[in-house]
This record gives sequence, C-alpha cells and structure tokens, in this order.
Amino acid sequence: MRGGFRIIIALVIAGFSFLTYWCRQEANPVTGEMQHVNMTAQEEVALGLQAAPQMAQQYGGIHPDQQAGAAITQIGQQLVQSSGAANSPYRFDFHLLADEQTINAFALPGGQVFITAGLLKHLKSKGQVAGVLAHEIGHVIGRHSAQQLAKSQLTQGLAGAATIAAYDPNRPGGSIANAAIAAAIAKVVSLRFGRNDELEADRLAVKYTGAAGYDPRAMIQVMQILEQQGGGGRGPEFLSTHPNPGNRIGVLEEEIQKDYPNGVPAGLNQ
Repeated sequence: MRGGFRIIIALVIAGFSFLTYWCRQEANPVTGEMQHVNMTAQEEVALGLQAAPQMAQQYGGIHPDQQAGAAITQIGQQLVQSSGAANSPYRFDFHLLADEQTINAFALPGGQVFITAGLLKHLKSKGQVAGVLAHEIGHVIGRHSAQQLAKSQLTQGLAGAATIAAYDPNRPGGSIANAAIAAAIAKVVSLRFGRNDELEADRLAVKYTGAAGYDPRAMIQVMQILEQQGGGGRGPEFLSTHPNPGNRIGVLEEEIQKDYPNGVPAGLNQ
C-alpha cells in the first residue's frame, strides 16, 4: 500500500507540473510566438532590476570609466530604438562591468544587459559591440529567461515525482541513483532549450544590427574572436553561458543571406 501511495503522490505531482506548465502560455508581445512562461513582463522587469546589483558585483561592479560605459549605453539604446525592442514592455539598461579578465556578456530578464571589460577589449569595432548587445537584446525580447524558469519548474517537479516514485526503503542507495538520473535528464532538457535560444538570439541580432545601421556580419567576427580566445586553456565564459548550438557562424551567414538576398548594403557601420 505504501508503495502504491507513493506512486499516486508522484503521479499527482507530475500531473500538476505538466498542467501548470502547459496551461500557462501567452503570445510574445514582439515576436508573436506562443510561449510557456510563468511570469508577466512586469515581473521580468522587477526581477531583473532586483538581481542586477548582485550580478554586477560578481564581475567587480560597474566599470569606473564612465565614458566607456556611456558609449555602451549609446550603442545599446540605438539598437533598441531602431528595432521592435522599442515597442516591448521591457526597460533596457546597458552596463559595462569592471572585470578585465572574464570574457562574457549576458542579459537579465526585463532588459538589464551587461558586457565585461574583458570582452570589450577584444572587440575591434562599434559594429562588433553592437552585435554582442543585439544578441543579448534578443534574449530579452525572446523571453528566454522566463521560458527557462518555467521549464526549470517543470523539470524540478518531474524530478521530484521520479524520486518519490522510485524511493525504496530497502535500497536507499538505489533511490539516490534514480534521483541523480532524473536530475541529469532535467539538465539535458534545459541545455537543449538553451541552444535553441542561442539560435533565436543570433537571428534577432542580425535583424537588430542591420536596422540600427550596423553591418550584421560583425557578429560573425565576434564568433571568430571568441573561438580564437578559446583556443587554449580556459575558454571565454561567454561560450559556457551561451551554449554553442553547432556552427553558429554558418547559421549567421544563412540569416544574413535571408535578410539581404541582394547582399549587405554598403555604408553600414562595421
């Protein structure tokens, strides 16, 4: 009976997790895509603003060079104002972090975008900076953080259900192993979705850079720079926090060809 009761509880937890995930969906206000999310756009903004100081502190805080920070803000806001991001409910702020060693850029839910000085010093043009920032704007517009939070709740619920169902009081070690397997499955699912997010952010970056007057091919140059920096020792943190879905340069080239079938116009900022 006790074993059967555990199975019932596990099924209830799993069913509730699935129901909560699948029933909570809404259309993305910019892309129009139907997405499974568990928070409103206003909640995303509030979460990002709340987390921003702590995240910045992990990278040494905001860079003291106010002129460099202002240049990042200018490029970022130019991208926002010339794209669909301007019509989104998000509040975009751009920050240059003081960390000179870490090569990374990231965005929090709601529009808080960060780039480290460690990455900036390897970029050779405004177009490359625009490509990085446009990619992060794409993550915000794509609501990727909100999607990941919803998926994380789903996988945690399923992992918990699997642990309860598999628990054997006579074989506690086996139950721990089953729980570890369930957790590993949850991690794999999250990684797969993360790769899809990267592709969408890359595609949006092509659109946003071009709309702002920057050459979208600069993002290809960024990928080449990151690959060069990852050639030996510890690679750029950007490549660990932004899972590589394969040949990203090839995907960028295909997207550029799609958006500019007659070739990229002359005169765009490199």
